[in-house]
Amino acid sequence: MKVFDLELMLPTAEDGTRRSHEGNEQRIGPVSPNRLPPRPGYGFDNYANIFRSKPRAVPDASGAPATTPHDIRMGLEDLIVLMDRAGVERGLFRSSSNADTVRVQRAHPDRFVGMAYLSPFDGMPGVRELERLVREEGLRAFSVGALYEVLPPSDRRYYPYYAKCVELDIPVRIYTSMNYANDRPYDVGHPRHLDQVCIDFPELRIVAGLSGWPWVNDMVALLRRHPNLYCDTAAHRPRHFATPGSGWEQFLQFGNTLNQDKVMVGLSWLLLGNSMENIIAEYLELPLKDSVKEKWLYQNALHFFQMD
Repeated sequence: MKVFDLELMLPTAEDGTRRSHEGNEQRIGPVSPNRLPPRPGYGFDNYANIFRSKPRAVPDASGAPATTPHDIRMGLEDLIVLMDRAGVERGLFRSSSNADTVRVQRAHPDRFVGMAYLSPFDGMPGVRELERLVREEGLRAFSVGALYEVLPPSDRRYYPYYAKCVELDIPVRIYTSMNYANDRPYDVGHPRHLDQVCIDFPELRIVAGLSGWPWVNDMVALLRRHPNLYCDTAAHRPRHFATPGSGWEQFLQFGNTLNQDKVMVGLSWLLLGNSMENIIAEYLELPLKDSVKEKWLYQNALHFFQMD
């Protein structure tokens, strides 16, 4: 079965200065030489307190396990081998710099769909840079990291970007989930913030990255409410979607019925410390209709990115 991965994670060697958590050096509030050092274990460091289990080693292109799955070092050609082995035809991604994103997408434009990332604090210069990255460099989507900017996606500072995305006819992927960085609001990624954006920009194609857990019922309702709102399952082990009490019950029920055309998968293979094949196998084991599995894994993304 073909797969379109909505969170194709790049190995460190191809992602410049990628950190284990994007923004883990970012400090909330004004920059000042008189600020005290960050508190140990606070902010993004809290993720280490939440996720204590060691991720499984993922195989490299030769099949040998890597000892450091979050920092696996391989080239693009090796990554292509892993994608081919797993049936991953295309992947959405962004690097730690727009320059790296452009470079990777240019290397394999038929396999990678690159997203631009720009700060909402940059105003119109940022909007002009987005247009340049799309028209001249060929990037195909825009990424909003509410978690890192500590601004909900409904904040007015994102609106010039949304308007430009509509004009350029490119989609936007918006971080939509609870976060564990305990130096910022836990609900900056709540799905409710997407409602106003969808109201104000009904033509804007939006994918809610991470599917809004633990506010799954809100996510399900918003997917029903807004025609151009989709979601992806990135950063979550698919086997847990079918676990009773996991909070995914309504997502799975509606994802198999009324919302079956709105769900796309994000493998997040490096984050989960597992091979692409194993993660895909877990999706295929979910209690979904066969036709729905094909939609989740491939067809919905192909339609969303207008590649069908």
